[in-house]
Amino acid sequence: MYRINREQNNISKLEERKFSELQFKERENLQEWIAKNPEILGEDLLIIQKEFDGFNDTQERLDLLALDTGGNIVVIENKLDDSGRDVVWQALKYVSYCSTLSTSQIIKIYQDYLDGQGLEENAKDNILEFLDIDEDGLLLNRNDQRIIFVANNYRKEVTSTVLWLLQHSVQVQCFRAIPYGRGEELFLQIAQIIPLPETKEFMIDAMEKELEEKSKSKKVAETETRLVEFWNKLKAELSVRKMDLLDNVTAKPYFNISTLRGRASFGFCIGRKGYRVELYIWQDEEKHLIEAMSEYKSEIDEKFTLGEIQWERLEGKKASRIKFEKTALEITGDADGWRNKKDEAFINWYCDAMKEFYDVLLPYWTKVNNEV
Repeated sequence: MYRINREQNNISKLEERKFSELQFKERENLQEWIAKNPEILGEDLLIIQKEFDGFNDTQERLDLLALDTGGNIVVIENKLDDSGRDVVWQALKYVSYCSTLSTSQIIKIYQDYLDGQGLEENAKDNILEFLDIDEDGLLLNRNDQRIIFVANNYRKEVTSTVLWLLQHSVQVQCFRAIPYGRGEELFLQIAQIIPLPETKEFMIDAMEKELEEKSKSKKVAETETRLVEFWNKLKAELSVRKMDLLDNVTAKPYFNISTLRGRASFGFCIGRKGYRVELYIWQDEEKHLIEAMSEYKSEIDEKFTLGEIQWERLEGKKASRIKFEKTALEITGDADGWRNKKDEAFINWYCDAMKEFYDVLLPYWTKVNNEV
């Protein structure tokens, strides 16, 4: 890794360090960094417990327990300079223990975590907001559990086992955490090494095909099938209109579909209160990015002709959002939503709304993303 010196128009190499020599600890430091910044693992995760030991007849405890945006359990195991030989075996035990957790148990685990952190928040409401669904669609841990490893160095027996598990549809990811130093300054790089990001989409598609054949709750299964069908129709219409936003995105049974642009994503969302297109800024805890975008608010509002754009700082969260939203009544003339298969009206609205939303916001976002 190199540091860029703008004034000298040069780069200087950063020194790769070890966590141990810097006197960083596994639980006190690396685990806390991940818990406070789960987005460093390349996706939106909701941490629901640390040092979880709620397993029957065992004193074992996993490092971090999380939910992904599909409502699936994610076990995160972090090590420092060496992964050790037994990390895969430990994680497999943990996911087997977690496989029986019900929705109500997961909500209680998360509520215990919130209470332990001194946060006066409701676990169920937080989960619904995180998943952006209504209560009728809340069914957690319905698919196979996932494993994420974070370590500086991986032994060959670990990587060999992980690759074998991937070939057998076990969802495992390995991230390498590397500290760097230059003088008194310290830096941290976390990068996914298994599977390689460019092959991940293909592997996920293969696993999802197999998961479709498993038994699910009838209500949830119908919703998931409907979502994939709806997003595929949207992708097809966007392609007809020569809009390439979702060309490389696979339709999944989620209530949103999006494409990355720098530190944010342009997305189509079916929300609890309406239908929206949005610019979702993932890493904006200090609100610098939303503030920088707000400097152009009057210009953006003047250029956007379809209605009022809403600017959400999402105080207390790491993210910020800019969105344009309509209700089903405003889109179709009645209150029936997407479940009633009025696809043409909703898809046309999404395409028209995103076309103008994207064209207006992208130049400003590109400028802000590069400068801030």
